[in-house]
Amino acid sequence: MFTIDAHLDLAMNAMEWNRDLSVPVSEINDRETGLTDKPDRGNAVVAFPELRKGNIGLVVATQIARYVAPGNPLPGWHSPEQAWAQTQGQLAWYRAMEAKGEMVQITDLQTLRSHVKLWNENTNHTELPIGYILSLEGADSIVTPDYLHIAHAAGLRALGPAHYGPGRYAQGTDASGQLGDAGRRLLSEMESLNIILDATHLCDDSFWEALEHFAGPVWASHNNCRSLVNHNRQFSDEQILALADRGAVIGMALDAWMIVPGWQRGVSSPADMNCNLEAAIDHLDHICQLTGSAQHVGIGSDLDGAFGREQCPYDLETIADLQKIPQLLSNRGFSAEDITGVMHGNWLRFLEHAWR
Repeated sequence: MFTIDAHLDLAMNAMEWNRDLSVPVSEINDRETGLTDKPDRGNAVVAFPELRKGNIGLVVATQIARYVAPGNPLPGWHSPEQAWAQTQGQLAWYRAMEAKGEMVQITDLQTLRSHVKLWNENTNHTELPIGYILSLEGADSIVTPDYLHIAHAAGLRALGPAHYGPGRYAQGTDASGQLGDAGRRLLSEMESLNIILDATHLCDDSFWEALEHFAGPVWASHNNCRSLVNHNRQFSDEQILALADRGAVIGMALDAWMIVPGWQRGVSSPADMNCNLEAAIDHLDHICQLTGSAQHVGIGSDLDGAFGREQCPYDLETIADLQKIPQLLSNRGFSAEDITGVMHGNWLRFLEHAWR
């Protein structure tokens, strides 16, 4: 089944992990044998051949570069201008993949509809480009809100104002606090350009202020449920209902610590913690039960988002295994229409409305 994944850090993997995504996952992992500079070396699950094998023809692909103020222990860049330059290097990689025929940028309804038609009408996907919608994870690299116009002209269509920790425009995971004047101006510029607000990673204070001050389209590309795994990175039931009221779609994330409670990084294993795709679908199902429909859920796997097989469902060898999800949903009584919605229909409906 044609599948949309609403959150993949492809450029980060290519530029910071130095992974050639045009070769199969097995070759990437073989080349990383013996490397220890990243915790997921040799455990990659994402590459273009596996995306095509899994019929994942459209992705939301990120740029990401954090600014860190003095005293901030998180990894990142020491000035917004450096962070901006990093995202421009990532953009150059996407352009190189377009020139190579691996990817094609999707920016409006015309390109969206023609790309989906191409994938649905061709049974052999080995030579088809993977469509990507450009998203920015964390707004620190936007030197001033005026830079949004440059980014939008380059294809930026979604933006999450914060990532981990304190940000220049909003506060993210493990932080707290409001948007402030800069964040509210950023939202105003986003709204004028019809850039989608990605509510993922916003701390609770910034989340509620963002919804109050932003009247444009809102989604959550990769998020799970706080009621199942109690952490501020997850959405509370109140937040899920507020997003549903705004017509949002929430992408199911596949990072193990977000799926099962009690995960210890570097200690726990997916098998020992019974972390499988069924456990991930518990989060998706919770949203469906809470909102009363399956219209607000999709896939936003975040696979290879600085973790690999050591920290994702044990029954997922590569991203192609997302195709196991339809049967698992059917086993739970999801209708064929609802399963189609989860795999791609809900994201397409959202974009049809946001880009009309």
